[in-house]
Amino acid sequence: MRKILNFSVVFLALSLAGCGATTVGNLPPPPPPPQTSNCNSLLLGQGASLGGFVPFPSDSLWNQDISSAPLDANSSAIISFIGSGTSMHADFGAGQYLGSTIGIPYLVVGGQQPPVAINFTAYGSESDPGPMPVPVAAPIEGYPNPGAGDRHVLVLDNSNCFLYELSSSYVSGNSWNAGSGAVWDLLSNEQRPYTWTSADAAGLPIFPGLARYDEVAAGKISRALRFTLQNSRAAFIPPASHWAANSSNSNAAPMGMRMRLKASFDVSGYSTANQVILNALKKYGMIMADNGSNLYLSGAPDDRWDNTDLHVLGQVSASDFEVLQMTPLYTQKTVPSGAAPQITSFTAAASSISAGAQVTLSWVVSGASYVIVSPDAGTVRSASVTVAPAQSTTYTLYATNAFGRTSATVSITVH
Repeated sequence: MRKILNFSVVFLALSLAGCGATTVGNLPPPPPPPQTSNCNSLLLGQGASLGGFVPFPSDSLWNQDISSAPLDANSSAIISFIGSGTSMHADFGAGQYLGSTIGIPYLVVGGQQPPVAINFTAYGSESDPGPMPVPVAAPIEGYPNPGAGDRHVLVLDNSNCFLYELSSSYVSGNSWNAGSGAVWDLLSNEQRPYTWTSADAAGLPIFPGLARYDEVAAGKISRALRFTLQNSRAAFIPPASHWAANSSNSNAAPMGMRMRLKASFDVSGYSTANQVILNALKKYGMIMADNGSNLYLSGAPDDRWDNTDLHVLGQVSASDFEVLQMTPLYTQKTVPSGAAPQITSFTAAASSISAGAQVTLSWVVSGASYVIVSPDAGTVRSASVTVAPAQSTTYTLYATNAFGRTSATVSITVH
């Protein structure tokens, strides 16, 4: 579909950037904070700590312990196709390279952040409509010089516990133009509609797969990580929902393919920080999420990373990994089908109001993973929302599940 190489594919001198940063290289880590059940522990700001919160429920595919999961019968052939001697590369770090930060940034906002309009420029039919609480000052991947790369924007709302992700993001006045975008409920196991993309080529959320400094410093990563490969075929494995095939070879990876660092791999010679990453790759593995450079491991930029230490991860090669059993594997002929959500009613408490007045919108929906009211409201957990339109407005309710989206409208006249 899109994307061939990450913007930082040219980054071959990771160890030279940000060498003066404070590190966790060999410091004994404190015990990890306990997992929380909501987003109250998320601190505000760019690159903020999540305070022990792990996105999605414990039974999410992202959070499953796969250390004993069976291997795919084709594991060795897939590794050979990738190139058994291919080195893993930490595609994140401290400081800048060629004027751009290294990694995919994220921002945590609170309930005070107003919704912002999103205009989709490429994959609008497969994107979640705005508005989204994504400030126009949110960092774009590659900032302060994002260039023409993927330009991802990731924002977590610690008030409502939703994750918002955009790709090909450009500020346009007080709104965003974006190639695609998706909303993720951090408290549920949401399956994106089958065959839909997201802000990532695989239809996956990006943020859960990023290596983050706060977790490494705490001594534990409790989820799978995200990585890229140069070639992929027209198939996907949940939790992925979309393919972006550039190869017809049967040994090319489907989106969502999971690889695990072999249990026999000796991590004792690595720093404490790198051991946290390597042990996570043994227990939770890494999920193929996009076409890009082979074995590029994703993470968030942070000036506390030790780039020289991260560069040592290049000693790990594809032959040190194994591919997990790819079940279920969906192709064009086997994509699941089912019923989209049903909207029984979508009504306004009043169809005509005075300027400045509020009105409540209510709905009855079944079979939806999440609902969005556009414009003004955005993603809503309840079955109603109060709006105050400044002018006559038609509101659209979007209800989405793994099999598609249903919509309904209601109009309010302002006089």
